[in-house]
Amino acid sequence: QVQLVESGGGLVQAGDSLRLSCAASGRTFSSYAIAWFRQVPGKEREFVVAISSSGGRLYYAASMKGRFTISRDNAKNTVYLQMNSLKPENTAVYYCAADPAYWGNRQDMYHVWGQGTQVTVSS
Repeated sequence: QVQLVESGGGLVQAGDSLRLSCAASGRTFSSYAIAWFRQVPGKEREFVVAISSSGGRLYYAASMKGRFTISRDNAKNTVYLQMNSLKPENTAVYYCAADPAYWGNRQDMYHVWGQGTQVTVSS
């Protein structure tokens, strides 16, 4: 099974961009769908976007379309989340999750999770 490590978070100003990375260990990465979720303290974790194992199918939460873009490089065992025109309400801990049998927005269906990376957007 793969293990996931997120990186790329930080403190930015409103309007800036960030690219988060989700790096995976393991030779079977290309068989896993990957999703990004985010969580604000005191609130439930919410779905951001998912990408199929091949990268051919994408599923964005409606509120994330347009400014967030997911991509993957299976040769590098990495999935990226490009976030543009960031807003203070995008502040959260961003998690990537993986599963070999599920692709979608249900967090209970993903069996492998990273530790999260903090994104803070100041106004």
